[in-house]
Amino acid sequence: MSGHSKWAQIKHKKASTDAKRGKVFTKIVKEISIAARLGGGDLTGNPRLRTAVEKAKEVNMPNDNIKRAIMKGTGELPGVSYEEAIYEGYGPGGAAILVEVLTDNKNRTSPEIRHSMTKHGGNMGEAGCVAWMFEKKGYILIEKTKIDEDTLMSVALDAGAEDMKNDSKEDNYEIVTMPEHMGKVNAAIEAAGIPVSLAEITMLPKNYATVDEKQAEQIMRLIEALEDNEDVQNVYTNVDIPDEVIAKVGK
Repeated sequence: MSGHSKWAQIKHKKASTDAKRGKVFTKIVKEISIAARLGGGDLTGNPRLRTAVEKAKEVNMPNDNIKRAIMKGTGELPGVSYEEAIYEGYGPGGAAILVEVLTDNKNRTSPEIRHSMTKHGGNMGEAGCVAWMFEKKGYILIEKTKIDEDTLMSVALDAGAEDMKNDSKEDNYEIVTMPEHMGKVNAAIEAAGIPVSLAEITMLPKNYATVDEKQAEQIMRLIEALEDNEDVQNVYTNVDIPDEVIAKVGK
């Protein structure tokens, strides 16, 4: 699962950078609104909303923006109605690509996603063509320098975590939970005084594919193009991107 660790951290850092341009604000506002619409405006009883608000705070979104987004979702304020959609396809080298979208106009979004896929060496697939390769999970990263493995494992498993990974090549412990248990596990870790680097609901690949360096670079370009679309909330791939490609494309 080390491939996901690297990719999660890249996206996390990129979100902080993009926040300066306001792009991430737009995406998080959409997520907050739809989470509030589906599960209500109470953070304690709505894990999806709580996670979205935490992301908003990470990128320093003003509290007034968060409050308005929640109120638009619950109907207390007028707002745009967003629809969830998932697009699936293949990138260079046959990489699985899963795209989560929140849109107010599928007729606009679908061709835009298709264009990005085609332009960067990928192609759209039928519904279900790659979704089976991923599992929705809660995912938490903890820096190894912050806590010893045994202590963290005891806290996480007692709180309901499914598993904890310790890849000797990585700088972080990876904790996996059922989506509905992520908030509880994260809260228990923080209550134990252990700093959390990242906590999110994500799609974890069941297995990782290997591609060559050129294909890996093309895949990263494709994902960047998809993420540049304001309707796209998340992009997932089952490729373990080599460190040297990450460093090269990330510059």
